[in-house]
Amino acid sequence: MNQTALSYRYDGTFDGLMCCVFESYMKKELPTEILGPDAVEENLFGAKNILTNEANAQRVLRSIPAKIGHEAYDLVQLAFLTCLPKKELAILSFLRQGYHYGPRIMGFAGNETLYRLTEAVKHLQKEAHLLKGFIRFSIHQNVLIAAIGPKNFVLPFLARHFSERYPDEHLLIYDENHHMALVYRPYESAIIPMDEFRAAPPDKEEAAFRALWRTFYDAIEIKPRHNEKCRQTLMPKRYWKYMTEFAASTECVEITQHSTAFRPHPPVPATGKRRSGPHGL
Repeated sequence: MNQTALSYRYDGTFDGLMCCVFESYMKKELPTEILGPDAVEENLFGAKNILTNEANAQRVLRSIPAKIGHEAYDLVQLAFLTCLPKKELAILSFLRQGYHYGPRIMGFAGNETLYRLTEAVKHLQKEAHLLKGFIRFSIHQNVLIAAIGPKNFVLPFLARHFSERYPDEHLLIYDENHHMALVYRPYESAIIPMDEFRAAPPDKEEAAFRALWRTFYDAIEIKPRHNEKCRQTLMPKRYWKYMTEFAASTECVEITQHSTAFRPHPPVPATGKRRSGPHGL
C-alpha cells in the first residue's frame, strides 16, 4: 500500500472514519490526510469524499477485535475522542500495523504511533476525571445546567458519571468547544449538537447559593499557606471560567439555539441533591 497525494474527507463520525479505513484497504491507497467536514483542505490535488456506509464500518469494527484484539478496539474508540492532532491518520496507521502484526502490536513499547495514541487517551481520561469534580451546575427552570470547555470530547464519560449520580434529575452539560451537549432526564440520556448558550441572570435563590459557595470557598483557605502554583497545578486555570468560586459575575446559561441533527460517537468502553456550587464535588 503506497502513500498517495490524495486526501480523504469524511463526515466527522466514528463510523465515517472506519469507512475511511475500509476505503484505504479496498483501493490500496494511503491518504496524506483525513479531513473532517469543516477542515480546510491544504492538498492541491483535492479531497476524496468518503461516504459513511454502516455495513463497511461494521466490517472494519468486527475485524479489529478479531485480528488485533479487544484492547486495540478500545484504544481506537477512545483515541477518536481525543484532541490529538491528525488523530484520524494516526488511527489508520495503527490499524494498518495492527493488521500486520496482530495482538503483538499492543506490546510494542517503542512504536511511535501506539505511544501517541496511548498518551492522547491518558490525557482524555485525565481531563474527564478532572471535570467530574470541576463541573458546577446552576438551576434554571428545574434543570441542572453547566458549561464546559474541554480540549477532548469528554461528554460520553460525563454521561455515565452524572446519570448515575443524579438519576432522578434533569440536566444539561454544554461543551462550548465541540458545540455538543449532554442532555439527561431520568434514565435517558443523549449527546446532541447544540449551537450556543446565551447568558441569562439567575433567579434570587440561585444567586444567593452562588454567593454562599464563593464565601465557603474563600473561608476554608488557610491564607498564610496560599500557594498559587500548587492551586493551578491541581485546578488548571483553563477550567476557572466555568467554576462558581472563580466567577466574576452571577450569570447563568440558557439554551438559545438547538440543532436536531445527531452525530454519533463511539461509546466509552467499560472499564447530595441540588445546588449550584457543590455539585461537581
